[in-house]
Amino acid sequence: MMLILLPLLAAAGADVSASPAPAVPPAVSEALAGAATGTRIGLLVVDESGREVVAIRPDDRFVPASNTKLFTTATAFAMLETAGPDTAGGTSVRLEQRGTVRDVVLVGAGDARLSSAADCTSDCLAALAEAVAREARTVGDVVGDDTLFPDERWPAGMSWNNMVGRYGTAVSALTLDDNEVALTLRPGRAGAAPDVSGNGYYQVDNRVVTVPAGGKRAIGYMREPGSDLVRLTGTIPADAEPYPVRLGVDDPAHRAAWRFAEMLRAAGVRVTGKIGVRHRPIMPADDPKVRGNAPAARPPAVPALARLTPPPLAQDLVHTNKVSQNLHTELLLRRVGAVTGSGSVADGHAAMDDVLSRAGIARWQYDFGDGSGMSNYNRVTPRASVALLRWGAEQPWGAAWRGTLPIAGKDGTLANRFKNTPLEGRLFAKTGTLNASNALAGYLTTASGRTFTFAAYANDMPGDVSATAAIDAALVAVAAAN
Repeated sequence: MMLILLPLLAAAGADVSASPAPAVPPAVSEALAGAATGTRIGLLVVDESGREVVAIRPDDRFVPASNTKLFTTATAFAMLETAGPDTAGGTSVRLEQRGTVRDVVLVGAGDARLSSAADCTSDCLAALAEAVAREARTVGDVVGDDTLFPDERWPAGMSWNNMVGRYGTAVSALTLDDNEVALTLRPGRAGAAPDVSGNGYYQVDNRVVTVPAGGKRAIGYMREPGSDLVRLTGTIPADAEPYPVRLGVDDPAHRAAWRFAEMLRAAGVRVTGKIGVRHRPIMPADDPKVRGNAPAARPPAVPALARLTPPPLAQDLVHTNKVSQNLHTELLLRRVGAVTGSGSVADGHAAMDDVLSRAGIARWQYDFGDGSGMSNYNRVTPRASVALLRWGAEQPWGAAWRGTLPIAGKDGTLANRFKNTPLEGRLFAKTGTLNASNALAGYLTTASGRTFTFAAYANDMPGDVSATAAIDAALVAVAAAN
């Protein structure tokens, strides 16, 4: 992998709009003309000194999709310890006496990496099950407690149809297996239904049909919000490999407790009670100036029987930006909100406001309904994104933050873009894709070896036709001419 060291970007807080906008190079105009008619494009490219190289609608507000993660992860780097062990602590378990019965309470700490996988080697739920098994052979209820954060499971402005899949799974301080349930379809004989295996959390209405070898695989799935019934439809060829379907979860604390009860039984613990949950309710804020809602107070803490130690947070930040992990970013937003507040979404955005103010970004230049980019309420200007990228590059954590960005033609969400172009391995940027929205913002190295900072947004594409090819071609043209 080629390592490109970015030079210091001077005057990050400077007003890059001071001079008149430069003329758009013909090659850039020609590239952007490849976008569908009606597409609204914003593009700002600046050099090391902040001089504008290309400026197209730099102060218009665009839906940034997953470019939102740039703002959330920068806030996390600015506010959370990322150099060593995760100082927030990990998931814990405790035993609570209830009459003659001891209940098991699994308590979330906002950690995104807790796993129940059979091959788990770090942050493993099995370790907590073993701790309970050493202490008790019979327990009552198994309860999932996610009261560290208020009960705000989905971002404002997220499309409801995204809730069924893993990209729109619910957010919870008690997160297990990325709050996903995995089903696997294995084809049967032609004309028969395929076998469906999973962990039993959902009921399955399997209407998929196996078609002859060489046929088309077309599998759909649907689950109404709040329902535990998944309906599978479509076709799978008889010679197809096993096909995974990854589903979202409505109540992650419940699913974590359900899975923990399974693991307790496997460890020899008799579970006599039910699966329960503890949430911290969210209530309307009394102050109309407060964005979002105000949470109820947290219940008093009880000593833990055992607690896990998560891996360093920096590792997860790399994963989050490289693959554009929505849930992990939403947890980051709540974690920064817990530093100075209650851990609510509103507290997270207040923390972000403070960081962006330090970066010299005016409040009108952005609005965010979430931390991941799934919300259609999000808006940002290309100038705000460029300002953030230039300011972040000067911070003590700047190099680590840049290291979380996908590399063109090499990894993450850019692994298959800019292949066989001069920008392969020379562009580091965060992608974004949502309904009629494409985004890309980061750093690129030009043909002469200079480092430019850029933000490119395309919105309002008719029929949701992708504009990524036009954006990529425009950036290649910029790099070639400088």
